[in-house]
Amino acid sequence: MNNNLSRRQFAKYSGLSLLGASASGWLPRLAAEVQQAGTKPPRSCILLWMSGGPSQMETFDPKEGNENGGPTKAIDTSVPGIRIAENLPKVATVMEHLAPIRSMSTKEGDHTRATYYMRTGYLPQGPIQYPAMGSFLGKQLKKTECDLPTFISINPFRAFSPAAYGPGFLGPAWSPLVVASEMTEDDEISFEVRNLKPSDRLSAAQVDSRLSLLSTLEHSFLTERPGGPGSSHLQSYEQAVRMMKSDAVSAFALDQEDDMLRDSYGRNPFGQGCLLARRLIERGVSFVEVSLNGLDAGGGAGWDTHAENFTAVKSLCDILDPGWATLMTDLKQRGLLENTLVVWMGEFGRTPKINENTGRDHWPGSWSTVLGGAGIRGGQVYGATSDDGMEIRENPMTVPNLMATICKALTLSPETTNLSNIGRPIPLADHGSAAVDALLS
Repeated sequence: MNNNLSRRQFAKYSGLSLLGASASGWLPRLAAEVQQAGTKPPRSCILLWMSGGPSQMETFDPKEGNENGGPTKAIDTSVPGIRIAENLPKVATVMEHLAPIRSMSTKEGDHTRATYYMRTGYLPQGPIQYPAMGSFLGKQLKKTECDLPTFISINPFRAFSPAAYGPGFLGPAWSPLVVASEMTEDDEISFEVRNLKPSDRLSAAQVDSRLSLLSTLEHSFLTERPGGPGSSHLQSYEQAVRMMKSDAVSAFALDQEDDMLRDSYGRNPFGQGCLLARRLIERGVSFVEVSLNGLDAGGGAGWDTHAENFTAVKSLCDILDPGWATLMTDLKQRGLLENTLVVWMGEFGRTPKINENTGRDHWPGSWSTVLGGAGIRGGQVYGATSDDGMEIRENPMTVPNLMATICKALTLSPETTNLSNIGRPIPLADHGSAAVDALLS
């Protein structure tokens, strides 16, 4: 940053743009300076998780004119020739940064197994406790200078498969920091990490003294009883103390953002969660996930649209569309998108055939996910389904291959292994998987 430009001046001038300036708006410029010096900053990942299984036909694979397509129309996007469902008009304007995959296919139509499979890359089987994507990718992408946890989960809906949200055999040190949205007295959505402030009855010296005593006891215990659980416990406490003493926790103060920007994201838990994700990425967090489920749309089953599919999906997309589109634009304008991979997916899709309740049921046979940002060649569609959506016609995509592609986009080797709880080396993407080069930039 130019030394002649004060932070106050920089914030003032940046605030003239539509998106305004964040409290850490100097980071993109710093990242650019690092890149000019020949060292590329490590990449990060944002997962937009659609719990319940979003309908591909009302999002990224519309079948207008076919009986299975229902009333949903297709619209043009910023990329000529790519058309998506009318429910996502704002996402359509950033299609040059996105690559919809219309050919996802698994055999898992049960919420529990499918959620576990998509979030870990492995089917639940035997004694191995597989870690969630945020845990195993966050471990590899961890930035030592970051004072916040490497994996932060915003408003997760864990009822379908609790094990799919944990660190598995990696241990508690790689658990997510779970953050829930709350309504303030002014009817504003806020996010707060509880229990980070010391008691008002203690002085700073007393707090430091107690933390020092705790550290001594922890290290003494590990000396006599070395092992994974003890080490994880110590690492978790050290991370908590680091957060307590860092100004990085100001990332959760969304009131520092411009009101126009907050409006653009959407004044709802998902939209403000996407804004928080951007602020966390700015401060060096490696993996952030934001969930959109029925709670965001006033209750109901969320994306599990067995009944009144078209009405429910439209309501959910009214929340998804501005939040996601603004996230892409915001990341781009701040110089963060080239090093931030954005993944959109749920556990499966919905049946092409409409049921008697005007709904769509579970469908793992041919459905859609989307990749965008860092490492992805946007502005293209990968894979294709038949006119009625029942079959994959081009380039089927498996879960292991999707995981391998995500790893490569993040400049990680899919073959990198971690030792499981039974002593077996487990690669980031399952054995034999291969990244799809056509999707990679």
